Amino acid sequence: MTMSAKPLLSVIIPTYNYAGVLPRAVESVLSQATPEVELWVVDDGSTDDTPAVFTALSQRYGAAFQGVRQTNAGPSAARNNGVKLAQGNYVLLLDADDELAPDVLPDLCERLRQQPEVGLWLAGHVAVQPDGRERGHPASSVPGDALQRLKDYLLDKKIALSHGACVFLRELLLERPYPEHLRHSEDIPVFAYCLTQRQVEVLDLMLARIHKHPGSLRHNAEAARKVGLALVDEVFAKLPASLHSIKPAYRAQRCLSLFRTCLLAGDQASAREYYREAVRTDWRVLLKWSYTRKAARLWLRRNP
Repeated sequence: MTMSAKPLLSVIIPTYNYAGVLPRAVESVLSQATPEVELWVVDDGSTDDTPAVFTALSQRYGAAFQGVRQTNAGPSAARNNGVKLAQGNYVLLLDADDELAPDVLPDLCERLRQQPEVGLWLAGHVAVQPDGRERGHPASSVPGDALQRLKDYLLDKKIALSHGACVFLRELLLERPYPEHLRHSEDIPVFAYCLTQRQVEVLDLMLARIHKHPGSLRHNAEAARKVGLALVDEVFAKLPASLHSIKPAYRAQRCLSLFRTCLLAGDQASAREYYREAVRTDWRVLLKWSYTRKAARLWLRRNP
Protein backbone atom coordinates (compact mmCIF):
# COMPACT_ATOMS: atom_id res chain seq x y z
CA MET A 1 0.00 0.00 0.00
CA THR A 2 1.52 3.32 -1.00
CA MET A 3 1.20 6.35 1.25
CA SER A 4 -1.60 7.70 -0.91
CA ALA A 5 -3.52 4.43 -1.12
CA LYS A 6 -6.45 3.95 1.22
CA PRO A 7 -6.53 0.81 3.36
CA LEU A 8 -9.14 -1.87 2.80
CA LEU A 9 -9.68 -2.59 6.50
CA SER A 10 -9.40 -0.40 9.60
CA VAL A 11 -9.06 -2.15 12.95
CA ILE A 12 -10.23 0.12 15.79
CA ILE A 13 -9.44 -0.59 19.44
CA PRO A 14 -11.27 1.64 21.95
CA THR A 15 -9.65 1.46 25.38
CA TYR A 16 -10.24 2.71 28.90
CA ASN A 17 -7.90 1.71 31.74
CA TYR A 18 -6.68 -1.44 29.98
CA ALA A 19 -2.96 -0.64 30.07
CA GLY A 20 -2.13 -4.16 31.20
CA VAL A 21 -3.68 -5.96 28.22
CA LEU A 22 -3.68 -3.31 25.48
CA PRO A 23 -0.27 -4.40 24.13
CA ARG A 24 -1.66 -7.91 23.59
CA ALA A 25 -4.53 -6.56 21.49
CA VAL A 26 -2.24 -4.29 19.45
CA GLU A 27 0.30 -7.08 18.90
CA SER A 28 -2.46 -9.42 17.70
CA VAL A 29 -3.25 -6.93 14.93
CA LEU A 30 0.12 -5.53 13.89
CA SER A 31 1.90 -8.88 13.97
CA GLN A 32 -0.22 -10.02 11.01
CA ALA A 33 -1.37 -6.77 9.39
CA THR A 34 -1.04 -6.72 5.62
CA PRO A 35 -0.29 -3.42 3.84
CA GLU A 36 -4.04 -2.91 3.31
CA VAL A 37 -4.81 -2.94 7.06
CA GLU A 38 -4.52 0.06 9.38
CA LEU A 39 -4.87 0.25 13.17
CA TRP A 40 -6.36 3.01 15.31
CA VAL A 41 -6.36 2.91 19.11
CA VAL A 42 -8.66 5.42 20.83
CA ASP A 43 -7.98 6.06 24.52
CA ASP A 44 -11.16 7.23 26.24
CA GLY A 45 -9.48 9.31 28.93
CA SER A 46 -7.76 6.47 30.79
CA THR A 47 -6.44 7.22 34.29
CA ASP A 48 -4.00 4.29 34.44
CA ASP A 49 -0.66 3.83 32.63
CA THR A 50 -2.20 3.90 29.15
CA PRO A 51 -0.26 7.08 28.09
CA ALA A 52 3.02 5.31 28.86
CA VAL A 53 1.81 2.22 27.00
CA PHE A 54 0.98 4.45 24.00
CA THR A 55 4.55 5.79 24.06
CA ALA A 56 6.05 2.30 24.22
CA LEU A 57 3.81 1.01 21.41
CA SER A 58 4.66 4.01 19.24
CA GLN A 59 8.38 3.41 19.78
CA ARG A 60 7.99 -0.27 18.95
CA TYR A 61 5.74 -0.04 15.89
CA GLY A 62 6.37 3.44 14.56
CA ALA A 63 3.78 4.81 12.14
CA ALA A 64 1.86 1.51 12.15
CA PHE A 65 0.62 2.38 15.65
CA GLN A 66 -1.92 5.20 15.40
CA GLY A 67 -3.12 6.24 18.84
CA VAL A 68 -5.34 9.15 19.84
CA ARG A 69 -6.65 10.28 23.20
CA GLN A 70 -9.95 11.90 24.05
CA THR A 71 -11.66 13.20 27.17
CA ASN A 72 -13.60 10.40 28.81
CA ALA A 73 -16.95 10.12 27.02
CA GLY A 74 -17.73 6.41 27.04
CA PRO A 75 -17.16 3.49 24.67
CA SER A 76 -19.67 4.70 22.09
CA ALA A 77 -17.86 8.00 21.68
CA ALA A 78 -14.51 6.20 21.41
CA ARG A 79 -15.84 3.87 18.71
CA ASN A 80 -17.44 6.75 16.79
CA ASN A 81 -14.19 8.71 16.97
CA GLY A 82 -12.29 5.74 15.60
CA VAL A 83 -14.76 5.24 12.76
CA LYS A 84 -14.37 8.90 11.76
CA LEU A 85 -10.58 8.60 11.76
CA ALA A 86 -10.57 5.32 9.84
CA GLN A 87 -9.80 5.30 6.13
CA GLY A 88 -10.69 1.71 5.32
CA ASN A 89 -13.81 0.60 3.46
CA TYR A 90 -14.39 -1.89 6.26
CA VAL A 91 -14.07 -1.60 10.04
CA LEU A 92 -13.29 -4.25 12.64
CA LEU A 93 -13.91 -3.08 16.21
CA LEU A 94 -11.79 -4.98 18.72
CA ASP A 95 -12.14 -4.52 22.47
CA ALA A 96 -8.86 -3.75 24.24
CA ASP A 97 -9.02 -6.85 26.43
CA ASP A 98 -9.53 -9.19 23.46
CA GLU A 99 -7.23 -10.17 20.59
CA LEU A 100 -7.39 -11.24 16.97
CA ALA A 101 -6.82 -14.91 16.26
CA PRO A 102 -3.44 -15.60 14.63
CA ASP A 103 -3.06 -15.38 10.85
CA VAL A 104 -6.65 -14.34 10.06
CA LEU A 105 -6.14 -10.95 8.43
CA PRO A 106 -4.80 -12.09 5.02
CA ASP A 107 -7.75 -14.44 4.46
CA LEU A 108 -10.18 -11.85 5.78
CA CYS A 109 -8.90 -9.15 3.41
CA GLU A 110 -9.15 -11.55 0.47
CA ARG A 111 -12.83 -12.14 1.24
CA LEU A 112 -13.48 -8.41 1.63
CA ARG A 113 -11.91 -7.72 -1.75
CA GLN A 114 -13.96 -10.43 -3.44
CA GLN A 115 -17.35 -9.16 -2.20
CA PRO A 116 -17.23 -5.40 -1.70
CA GLU A 117 -21.04 -5.14 -1.73
CA VAL A 118 -21.39 -6.93 1.64
CA GLY A 119 -22.43 -4.65 4.52
CA LEU A 120 -21.74 -6.96 7.44
CA TRP A 121 -19.54 -10.01 7.81
CA LEU A 122 -20.13 -12.40 10.72
CA ALA A 123 -17.33 -14.62 11.97
CA GLY A 124 -16.74 -17.08 14.77
CA HIS A 125 -14.75 -16.48 17.91
CA VAL A 126 -12.99 -18.39 20.66
CA ALA A 127 -14.29 -17.60 24.15
CA VAL A 128 -11.49 -17.65 26.72
CA GLN A 129 -12.57 -18.09 30.35
CA PRO A 130 -10.63 -16.65 33.33
CA ASP A 131 -9.38 -20.15 34.19
CA GLY A 132 -7.96 -20.58 30.68
CA ARG A 133 -10.66 -22.86 29.29
CA GLU A 134 -11.46 -22.15 25.65
CA ARG A 135 -14.50 -22.83 23.52
CA GLY A 136 -15.07 -22.08 19.86
CA HIS A 137 -18.28 -20.40 18.75
CA PRO A 138 -18.89 -20.52 14.96
CA ALA A 139 -20.69 -17.64 13.30
CA SER A 140 -24.48 -17.69 13.31
CA SER A 141 -26.24 -18.47 10.06
CA VAL A 142 -28.33 -15.62 8.66
CA PRO A 143 -31.47 -15.65 6.50
CA GLY A 144 -31.68 -13.56 3.36
CA ASP A 145 -34.72 -11.53 4.42
CA ALA A 146 -33.96 -8.39 6.45
CA LEU A 147 -37.06 -8.62 8.65
CA GLN A 148 -36.30 -12.24 9.48
CA ARG A 149 -32.72 -11.32 10.33
CA LEU A 150 -34.01 -8.66 12.71
CA LYS A 151 -36.40 -11.16 14.34
CA ASP A 152 -33.62 -13.72 14.67
CA TYR A 153 -31.39 -11.14 16.35
CA LEU A 154 -33.76 -9.18 18.58
CA LEU A 155 -36.50 -11.69 19.44
CA ASP A 156 -35.32 -15.25 18.95
CA LYS A 157 -31.62 -14.75 19.80
CA LYS A 158 -30.60 -16.96 16.87
CA ILE A 159 -27.98 -14.48 15.66
CA ALA A 160 -25.16 -13.74 18.08
CA LEU A 161 -23.05 -10.66 17.43
CA SER A 162 -20.03 -9.36 19.27
CA HIS A 163 -17.25 -6.88 18.61
CA GLY A 164 -14.14 -8.59 17.38
CA ALA A 165 -16.15 -11.28 15.59
CA CYS A 166 -17.74 -9.16 12.87
CA VAL A 167 -16.65 -6.69 10.21
CA PHE A 168 -18.72 -3.64 9.24
CA LEU A 169 -18.89 -1.63 6.06
CA ARG A 170 -17.62 1.71 7.38
CA GLU A 171 -20.35 3.57 5.51
CA LEU A 172 -22.99 1.88 7.69
CA LEU A 173 -21.30 2.97 10.92
CA LEU A 174 -21.26 6.55 9.65
CA GLU A 175 -24.96 6.29 8.85
CA ARG A 176 -25.76 4.75 12.23
CA PRO A 177 -23.20 5.86 14.86
CA TYR A 178 -23.16 4.32 18.33
CA PRO A 179 -25.63 6.20 20.58
CA GLU A 180 -23.39 8.12 22.96
CA HIS A 181 -26.15 8.84 25.47
CA LEU A 182 -26.48 5.11 26.24
CA ARG A 183 -23.93 3.50 28.58
CA HIS A 184 -25.44 0.00 28.36
CA SER A 185 -26.53 -2.14 25.39
CA GLU A 186 -25.32 0.65 23.08
CA ASP A 187 -24.21 -1.88 20.47
CA ILE A 188 -27.69 -3.36 19.89
CA PRO A 189 -29.06 -0.45 17.78
CA VAL A 190 -25.92 -0.52 15.63
CA PHE A 191 -25.97 -4.28 15.12
CA ALA A 192 -29.70 -4.16 14.28
CA TYR A 193 -29.14 -1.46 11.67
CA CYS A 194 -26.15 -3.13 10.03
CA LEU A 195 -27.93 -6.49 9.91
CA THR A 196 -30.79 -5.07 7.86
CA GLN A 197 -29.34 -2.52 5.43
CA ARG A 198 -27.06 -4.51 3.15
CA GLN A 199 -26.07 -8.02 2.25
CA VAL A 200 -24.85 -10.10 5.22
CA GLU A 201 -22.34 -12.92 4.82
CA VAL A 202 -20.77 -15.49 7.15
CA LEU A 203 -17.05 -16.16 7.44
CA ASP A 204 -15.98 -19.72 8.16
CA LEU A 205 -13.19 -18.71 10.53
CA MET A 206 -12.54 -17.85 14.17
CA LEU A 207 -11.72 -14.18 13.93
CA ALA A 208 -11.01 -13.27 17.54
CA ARG A 209 -10.16 -14.58 20.98
CA ILE A 210 -12.68 -12.95 23.33
CA HIS A 211 -11.70 -12.96 26.98
CA LYS A 212 -14.64 -13.40 29.35
CA HIS A 213 -14.82 -11.66 32.71
CA PRO A 214 -17.18 -12.23 35.64
CA GLY A 215 -19.64 -9.34 35.49
CA SER A 216 -20.98 -7.30 38.36
CA LEU A 217 -24.69 -8.03 38.74
CA ARG A 218 -25.28 -4.84 40.69
CA HIS A 219 -23.46 -2.72 38.10
CA ASN A 220 -25.25 -4.38 35.18
CA ALA A 221 -28.63 -3.96 36.86
CA GLU A 222 -28.04 -0.27 37.53
CA ALA A 223 -26.81 0.34 33.99
CA ALA A 224 -29.73 -1.54 32.45
CA ARG A 225 -32.25 0.37 34.55
CA LYS A 226 -30.73 3.69 33.54
CA VAL A 227 -31.24 2.81 29.88
CA GLY A 228 -34.63 1.23 30.56
CA LEU A 229 -37.09 1.18 27.69
CA ALA A 230 -35.28 4.00 25.88
CA LEU A 231 -33.30 1.26 24.17
CA VAL A 232 -36.39 0.17 22.22
CA ASP A 233 -36.88 3.56 20.55
CA GLU A 234 -33.15 3.80 19.92
CA VAL A 235 -33.07 0.44 18.14
CA PHE A 236 -35.86 1.40 15.74
CA ALA A 237 -34.96 5.11 15.35
CA LYS A 238 -33.05 4.63 12.10
CA LEU A 239 -34.74 1.49 10.81
CA PRO A 240 -37.23 1.79 7.93
CA ALA A 241 -40.95 1.61 8.72
CA SER A 242 -41.15 -1.79 7.01
CA LEU A 243 -39.20 -3.25 9.95
CA HIS A 244 -41.24 -1.65 12.74
CA SER A 245 -43.82 -4.44 12.86
CA ILE A 246 -41.79 -6.28 15.49
CA LYS A 247 -41.28 -3.23 17.73
CA PRO A 248 -44.12 -4.10 20.18
CA ALA A 249 -42.80 -7.65 20.58
CA TYR A 250 -39.30 -6.32 21.20
CA ARG A 251 -40.63 -3.79 23.73
CA ALA A 252 -42.43 -6.57 25.62
CA GLN A 253 -39.28 -8.69 25.55
CA ARG A 254 -37.20 -5.76 26.82
CA CYS A 255 -39.68 -5.33 29.69
CA LEU A 256 -39.25 -8.99 30.61
CA SER A 257 -35.48 -8.68 30.47
CA LEU A 258 -35.60 -5.66 32.81
CA PHE A 259 -38.05 -7.54 35.05
CA ARG A 260 -35.56 -10.37 35.41
CA THR A 261 -32.59 -8.02 35.90
CA CYS A 262 -34.36 -6.06 38.63
CA LEU A 263 -35.60 -9.23 40.29
CA LEU A 264 -32.10 -10.68 40.50
CA ALA A 265 -30.79 -7.38 41.85
CA GLY A 266 -33.44 -7.36 44.60
CA ASP A 267 -35.38 -4.38 43.23
CA GLN A 268 -38.84 -5.90 43.57
CA ALA A 269 -40.80 -2.68 42.98
CA SER A 270 -39.16 -2.06 39.59
CA ALA A 271 -39.50 -5.73 38.70
CA ARG A 272 -43.26 -5.59 39.27
CA GLU A 273 -43.62 -2.46 37.15
CA TYR A 274 -41.65 -3.89 34.25
CA TYR A 275 -43.74 -7.07 34.31
CA ARG A 276 -46.96 -5.02 34.30
CA GLU A 277 -45.64 -3.02 31.34
CA ALA A 278 -44.73 -6.22 29.49
CA VAL A 279 -48.31 -7.50 29.87
CA ARG A 280 -49.75 -4.12 28.82
CA THR A 281 -47.53 -4.15 25.73
CA ASP A 282 -48.31 -7.72 24.67
CA TRP A 283 -50.57 -9.97 26.75
CA ARG A 284 -48.98 -13.03 25.19
CA VAL A 285 -46.04 -12.67 27.57
CA LEU A 286 -48.35 -14.41 30.06
CA LEU A 287 -47.68 -17.56 28.06
CA LYS A 288 -43.98 -17.36 28.83
CA TRP A 289 -44.28 -19.64 31.84
CA SER A 290 -40.81 -19.14 33.29
CA TYR A 291 -41.50 -15.41 33.66
CA THR A 292 -45.11 -15.93 34.76
CA ARG A 293 -44.00 -18.23 37.59
CA LYS A 294 -41.41 -15.69 38.76
CA ALA A 295 -44.01 -12.91 38.66
CA ALA A 296 -46.55 -15.00 40.57
CA ARG A 297 -44.02 -15.74 43.31
CA LEU A 298 -43.13 -12.04 43.46
CA TRP A 299 -46.74 -10.98 43.99
CA LEU A 300 -47.40 -13.79 46.47
CA ARG A 301 -44.43 -12.70 48.56
CA ARG A 302 -45.87 -9.22 48.75
CA ASN A 303 -49.39 -10.47 49.54
CA PRO A 304 -49.06 -13.58 51.72
